Amino acid sequence: MKDRATVLCRRRDKILLVTRRWSRWALPGGAIGRTELPHEAARRELAEETGVVVPKLTYLFQFRGLGKRHHIFLVDLSTPLAPAPHNEIAGCGWFRPDEVPMLVTSVPTREIVRLAFRHDAHDGRDGHDRLDAPPPSCEGLALEHDDDAEHAADV
Repeated sequence: MKDRATVLCRRRDKILLVTRRWSRWALPGGAIGRTELPHEAARRELAEETGVVVPKLTYLFQFRGLGKRHHIFLVDLSTPLAPAPHNEIAGCGWFRPDEVPMLVTSVPTREIVRLAFRHDAHDGRDGHDRLDAPPPSCEGLALEHDDDAEHAADV
């Protein structure tokens, strides 16, 4: 099974998706190099695909697809950072999580977004999707990866 670093970029109530020319929308990310750690690959892929360089990512969970194991990381992007298509990426777009099922996406993209942004009808909220913590069905620990930190820290 191949390992992939996948980045869920959030800005307010929207997430960033990227697309290659004549392809489906997907979360930014890609293959983890043999000598790379998953969070290093996530930072590298985000920079290569969107031009966005981030100092810190939060590890959410793993998602197993048919042939790939996705290591999912979260980053909150501030307004000044403007993702733009780089390298093989033809487009970048911001979408609400509830719009993703209506887009042409890969199955892993739809499922990762569904797991990360779940709606809890019993919490008395206004019905918007939200991201609190890793879904209970996922076997991941939420860890922050920071270049300035000597070790990953629990959040």
